[in-house]
Amino acid sequence: MAAIITEKFRLHNASQFVESFTEASASVYYLFLGKSSPFSSATSGGSDSSPPTPADSVGQTEYYSWDSMLGAKNISSSDITRAVVRRNFANGTTYDMYEHNISSDNTTTSGSSNLYDSTFYFLTSANRVYKVLDNNGGTAYSGSEPTSESTSPFALGGYVLKYMYSISSSDAAKFLTTDFMPVSTDSTVSAAATDGAIESLIITAGSGYSDGTYYAAVFGDGTSQGTSSGAIVRITVSGGGIQSFGLTAGSDTTIHAAGTSYTFGTVNLGSSFTFSDSDLSSASSMGSGSGGAVSVVISPKEGHGNDAVAELGGHFVMTSTTLTQAEGDDFTTANDFRQVGLVVDPTTFGTSTVASSSTARQTFVLKGSSVSGTFSADEQITQSSTGAVGKVVEFDSSRNLLYYQQERFADFGTSSTNGGYVAFSGTNTITGGTSSATLTPSSVTETVTLANNNTISLTTGYANPELQPDSGTIIYLENRKPISRASDQTEDIKLIIEF
Repeated sequence: MAAIITEKFRLHNASQFVESFTEASASVYYLFLGKSSPFSSATSGGSDSSPPTPADSVGQTEYYSWDSMLGAKNISSSDITRAVVRRNFANGTTYDMYEHNISSDNTTTSGSSNLYDSTFYFLTSANRVYKVLDNNGGTAYSGSEPTSESTSPFALGGYVLKYMYSISSSDAAKFLTTDFMPVSTDSTVSAAATDGAIESLIITAGSGYSDGTYYAAVFGDGTSQGTSSGAIVRITVSGGGIQSFGLTAGSDTTIHAAGTSYTFGTVNLGSSFTFSDSDLSSASSMGSGSGGAVSVVISPKEGHGNDAVAELGGHFVMTSTTLTQAEGDDFTTANDFRQVGLVVDPTTFGTSTVASSSTARQTFVLKGSSVSGTFSADEQITQSSTGAVGKVVEFDSSRNLLYYQQERFADFGTSSTNGGYVAFSGTNTITGGTSSATLTPSSVTETVTLANNNTISLTTGYANPELQPDSGTIIYLENRKPISRASDQTEDIKLIIEF
């Protein structure tokens, strides 16, 4: 059975995802950072120089990521946008053009069999976006960068262009990347769009025709199709050939009347179908030429510019989350991270209530009543009396707070002899495997004020993560080379989700 996932289906799924942030029973999304310890063959595979590709499996996606999660930040609806692949304007570039029937049997100028994989639109240096309605027979653009925001198609650089929208300065700062750009619909352009209007043509010149100007109706299914009240093409013949499509009457073959509601259309060049006047009342044969054709290009549903998101292939959603320093002490700035992901509807630790906090710390914490030495980031820690094993994420020597994780790998969070997991507990001494530092956990239940005036509550010396591990659903996971953090550092983390 032959089948496809259509562009409309991809757009629908992208729309549903965006709507899930604001609908009545909205989902709650968190961006998380994880994996402070290096990638290795003993654990997740790969290396820091060549991070492993995450496996779409219950183990790696649903569980492993929680073990090494460092912190999470809520993503609001203002942190997301629909997006398309960025195509930059450059004079001298040959762009593709919009056609309604691109396929393996009718590829674009660049050879693409899918319109949305082609370069049929571009972004200028002023962040204006234009769709190419005609690329002058597949030749290079030659002229100045367009600046017009007209709602009508216009000619420039040998092309016929359609202004679609502009990216605001705030959206450019938040969402514009080297590879993707935000997409939105300009309400003025949308209001001016006409459903089923014929706005461009594909011409085969032919030869041997009688020079002159001719008019022909567009047949098909448009309103008043095939009559002077429907779409009409003004045909210019010069040197025996039909001149290429353009917007200059007298030298180009142009659209005399765009018509409405066409989903298909044809132009008959027979002697009974061409006229010397736009009223189509005076028949005028184009002569005995041959090989010529005028093919109409059908506009998108509701017309060019009505829905820029759909018309330009906006089946991408971009999230842009800013992490400012330690984010109220919930994100360590003393260690690096290697993993980024999205989790939907996680719950608050120890409950079944979906979390609502703006940020969440995901490391375990313990306070020492006495400490000797200084623990090092990423070193192994052990508690010999219980057999507990973990890895240091951060050590706050001024408050004797040890932040740690227990991954489900031998010597990372489980016993190297039997593979079992044991939690750190009680006041049993904890020892650093590299630093040889020791810490005796406190038995006091207390609230400690942290560096950025956030507080942490410890029960008999211990604090759990703020989100319940393994809750919610992890829907996106990306492994990266290590990214270092610092107390004065801010990161803008952008994720591209393709539907």
